[in-house]
Amino acid sequence: MSETVANTRTTDWRAWQESWDRQQEYFMPDREERFRVMLDMVEAFVGSAPRVLDLACGTGTITDRLLSRFPGATSVGVDLDPALLAIARGTFEGDGRAAFVTADLKDPQWTEALPHDSYDAVLTATALHWLHSEPLGTLYGQVAGLVRDGGVFMNADHMIDQTTPRINAADRALRHARMDSAKAAGAVDWAAWWELAAADPVLAGPTAERFEIYGEHADGDTPSAAWHAEALRAGGFGEARVVWASPSDAMVLGVK
Repeated sequence: MSETVANTRTTDWRAWQESWDRQQEYFMPDREERFRVMLDMVEAFVGSAPRVLDLACGTGTITDRLLSRFPGATSVGVDLDPALLAIARGTFEGDGRAAFVTADLKDPQWTEALPHDSYDAVLTATALHWLHSEPLGTLYGQVAGLVRDGGVFMNADHMIDQTTPRINAADRALRHARMDSAKAAGAVDWAAWWELAAADPVLAGPTAERFEIYGEHADGDTPSAAWHAEALRAGGFGEARVVWASPSDAMVLGVK
């Protein structure tokens, strides 16, 4: 057995999964609340045993919560990040309810890599702000083609209302003050987490590949929730509106 294979088999993928959660909560303390509402809406529209597409799935955060709450559900995660996908695949190895696909959402043919043509729900969180508005609108149209009639799409992400600059500034100042306090107390932020991944024998290679693909961070847009709702309707959803919001983020639901 090669050393790489042996290391992969002994890696504590659940620990990496949880460390990713803590790093994300550094930026979004209300992260779990958006997932709770997301799964509430899944249950309300498509029941407790849905076929789900976890879009830009990262480490499989949504898949993890989906399968814990709905044991009869199945999930297909799709992403391009080799490091985060390594964690996702390692976490769910042997669980036939979860599968993961490598694909670039900017590739017009990305849907051809998926194992199914139709899904009850397509879910994503804190990921699509990496895309600019024009390709995001195109993606919404592609997603509409994957969601069955009566099914749903939800995107929980940074959605900034530029018409309220004083509210935005006050929220940002408070959030950053709290983040500074958390970091001083030892919280691991985005950059520090990736340094840990780069130093890990198993994740070092995938992490290097990841930075070749993305660089430090993408520079996509953060349009308002109203823009997202209108783009979903234009893309083929019959209804779309906000179903959860914080001062800086929102979750928009589109129903086919």
